[in-house]
Amino acid sequence: MIMGNFLSGRQIHPNEELLIKFYTCFQNKDYKGMQECYAGNAVFNDPVFKNLDASEVCAMWEMLLKRGKDLRLKFSNVKANDLEGSAKWIAKYTFSASGRQVENHIQSKFRFSDGKIIAHNDQFDFYLWSRQALGLPGWLWGWTRFLQNKVQKNAMQGLHNYIEKEGC
Repeated sequence: MIMGNFLSGRQIHPNEELLIKFYTCFQNKDYKGMQECYAGNAVFNDPVFKNLDASEVCAMWEMLLKRGKDLRLKFSNVKANDLEGSAKWIAKYTFSASGRQVENHIQSKFRFSDGKIIAHNDQFDFYLWSRQALGLPGWLWGWTRFLQNKVQKNAMQGLHNYIEKEGC
């Protein structure tokens, strides 16, 4: 990547370019482009998907993008240096399990090595997400560890089923 690129009159760090590429690919539903941004030893965590290794995270993005027919994404505040970075993004989509509309606001943190993402952590308000995605059950139990564990277990089972079926 070329350090000579400018964004809003300032020089862009190569890892900022990497994150811009990642989120631009995300917007364009280009999971292969997103996968190229990760190192072979990368890890991923968010409130739903915990402790994914590089192959699982690559399969997760492929699965979510293939299934997310109406996904719309905006990203902002991309910042990075040699070791770490961050970004904010908003995803709007229909949650397939319920058919309900979701607008999820996410804060991402990254660590880098050799021009690739080695750690990616997304944070969002699980209770707010569950109220949108699940409706009444989310309102009633979205704040509980029980519902979060159930959603995590279902998500991981769905990911592993996808990997087995698609051969990721």
